[in-house]
Amino acid sequence: MYTFSQLLIRNALLGIVFTASTTLLAFYFLAQHSAQQQDLHQQGIYSVANALHNNQKEMSSTLRKNADYDILVIRKFSNQESLYSYKNSKKAFSFAFLQPELKTVSMKNIDLAIEYQLSNANESILIAKLLSVVASVIALLIIFATIMSKRHSEKFFHAINQQIKIDLALIKAPEGSGAVEDLVDIPELKQGILEIKQLIESQVANSSVLEKEAYTDHLTHLDNRNKFVQFYENVMSKESKVRFGVLIITRCSELQTVNQIHGYHEGDNYIVNVSKILNKGVSAYRSGELFRLNSSDFATVLPNVTLKEAENYAADLTSRFNEFQQASDLDSVAYSGLVYFDRTKPLGELLALADTGISIAQTQHINAWYVQKDTESLKSNDVNRGNQNWRQEIESVVENQRVSLLIQPIQPTNRNSKVYSEVLARFLNSNDEMLPTASFIAMAEKLDKISAVDKLIIETTLNEIASKNIVDQSFGINISARTITDEQFLIWLERRLLREPNIAPRIIFEITEHGLQQNIKTSKRFIDMVHRSGARVCVERFGVGLTSFKFFRDLKPDFIKMDSTYTRDIDDDKNNQYFLRLMVDLAHRLSINVLAESVESQEEKHTLDRLFLDGCQGFYIGKPKPI
Repeated sequence: MYTFSQLLIRNALLGIVFTASTTLLAFYFLAQHSAQQQDLHQQGIYSVANALHNNQKEMSSTLRKNADYDILVIRKFSNQESLYSYKNSKKAFSFAFLQPELKTVSMKNIDLAIEYQLSNANESILIAKLLSVVASVIALLIIFATIMSKRHSEKFFHAINQQIKIDLALIKAPEGSGAVEDLVDIPELKQGILEIKQLIESQVANSSVLEKEAYTDHLTHLDNRNKFVQFYENVMSKESKVRFGVLIITRCSELQTVNQIHGYHEGDNYIVNVSKILNKGVSAYRSGELFRLNSSDFATVLPNVTLKEAENYAADLTSRFNEFQQASDLDSVAYSGLVYFDRTKPLGELLALADTGISIAQTQHINAWYVQKDTESLKSNDVNRGNQNWRQEIESVVENQRVSLLIQPIQPTNRNSKVYSEVLARFLNSNDEMLPTASFIAMAEKLDKISAVDKLIIETTLNEIASKNIVDQSFGINISARTITDEQFLIWLERRLLREPNIAPRIIFEITEHGLQQNIKTSKRFIDMVHRSGARVCVERFGVGLTSFKFFRDLKPDFIKMDSTYTRDIDDDKNNQYFLRLMVDLAHRLSINVLAESVESQEEKHTLDRLFLDGCQGFYIGKPKPI
């Protein structure tokens, strides 16, 4: 048995190992954080230098304001002439071997080279405090663990001694004497056996929990795609009693729209409610299973169910979706594709057939379903049929001008901010039912009908403004990147705007950053034409790519709208706050207004106000309403 001093030494060594591991881990995360900051800061320096290279004083002031430096030197690239130099003479405590390396950003095009070294004093102090707390806690735990280990060792060796006595009793005691039974009833031995049993049960339970998490969707608590694939393989195995069945893929058609207009929290509620409707329907089938495949798709497997029975299930599902739609004020809820399966059908083929079924269902009526019966149709017929249905639907919408407009306000953060309301288009079929917006736009892009759709939205918006005489407001209209490459469309748009000299200055065309980057020359020609006509341009989803500010000096947009990945939970994200502060400072120097989308809470709005953005848009600010 270990003595108290031996146990103390052993636990102290374990504590030292744990402290060293914690220290190395802390240094690792500090190094990772510093590397991320270096990369982000290097991008910021490049943007600042491009924007302010003619004013070194203002450039150095902007850089110093947005970060803490130990060294900052600005030189001419060509002859290394020093233009500005700073070195932190009052350097605070820091870990020298984790000090960020000295970096140089060379920009030959503007004849500048910037040498800098970021300070890690704040992080070093934080790590030092953390380590002192960890060391103190470990010291207390060592003493406590030593005492407990000594007691546990005493119990353990006592139990072993008792077992030896039992073994001796088995050898020496006469049969039927009762000595063995008396020894087995020793409390210490029973307790030791119970502890071992509990440890084993705990390990088994932990393994089960980890396996369940790997196969469970955390939002709906349904089995996920991994479990779906595993389930289908088991169902189709030779040992399975399942011979045939029906696979149903249900797509939540409004998820993208709900996320954009109402916010991601409402999007989650929408998905949860759809999962409950599906779960209630599947529960009527003893062997039916429901899975969530991805953000918008659910899979229902009905083993040993005929296609006729599944059609009844789908019809009942449509009724439930219609009820939910009316109660929730949605344009639609979900569309389904059904496909029959047996052991000869591979899973990939079934999913492709069901996906085609969804495309056809979306052109029929709200919350519709469609059955794919022939596997051979996947090669051409039904795929073409789905496309043809969509082509006819889009042409019908454009020809009959079946579009409904909503507007969502952008709230200015101060009286001097110039903002607008974004126009949101909804498309109607021949029965005046809403078509799924995201699918409609995606198919218009795919079938090369997007220019006609954009023209319809613009024409309808201009007519609405003129007829209602609302020229005191400004309106943002989304336009596709493919549309601005259409020469005929550009000629039409310029003439249309020139015919409306009072309305044109109230129009802002929104186009994605990615779309503008695809062809800079075409994008510049489009923006120049828009400006000549008196209208303006907003670059939306800004920040997804790695755009330099040279891009903005060349194109000269009027607004940039930050992508939702930067604004979501901005109140808790220091890195995004730093990036937004830098972008706002640079954009304002170029007379560009900065907007934020997907603002869903008061905390996000308050943080964005403090970062001096010009306007905020989102469910917290205002819901869409008729124009």
